[in-house]
Amino acid sequence: MKQIIVAKSAPEAIGPYSHGTAFGGLIFTSGQLPVDGSTGSVVEGGITAQSEMSLKNLISVIEAADGDVNTVLKTTCYLANITDFSTFNEVYKTVFHTDCPARSCFAVKDLPLGVLVEVEAIAHKKTTV
Repeated sequence: MKQIIVAKSAPEAIGPYSHGTAFGGLIFTSGQLPVDGSTGSVVEGGITAQSEMSLKNLISVIEAADGDVNTVLKTTCYLANITDFSTFNEVYKTVFHTDCPARSCFAVKDLPLGVLVEVEAIAHKKTTV
């Protein structure tokens, strides 16, 4: 049965979608933007600060579904500028530093709210129901 994931610390969705869904032992997140859940505003500070916030929001959604950083199987990362790739990688490896998940990372024309990065993931639960 499908479970809707709601992460209290992640920002509210800006459209008709949930933070994520789970089915069986799998967790599927929506793309997480660099929005501070406590203020509802995009964080300032460029690609580094925005990458940190997107990844923080991503992990909070995964944790709300009984996963953690070590249960992430795959991420998809969207960058507004491919020139930010190496800077994004520096932040990314502070979260995923060993046994890294599979990943796709590419530049897109535009992202919601004019942000520089968005990250989504597929993970599995630490325990099964």
